[in-house]
Amino acid sequence: MKRIWIRKTDSHKEAEKFDLEYYLNMTPKKRIETMQYLREIYHKIKGKDEKGREGFQRVIKIIQ
Repeated sequence: MKRIWIRKTDSHKEAEKFDLEYYLNMTPKKRIETMQYLREIYHKIKGKDEKGREGFQRVIKIIQ
């Protein structure tokens, strides 16, 4: 069984500080794995097609 934990805070500011510290303590590889996992869950929930699910999309906008 996978263990989960919850942190209760008194304010949104305190929660944001905790989130920032949590993600900064992760290795860069773990952050990318977490991002990809969240993207896959999003696509599964929204019923998106298989195309574009792997890797990150790169977008360049030219503003004049």
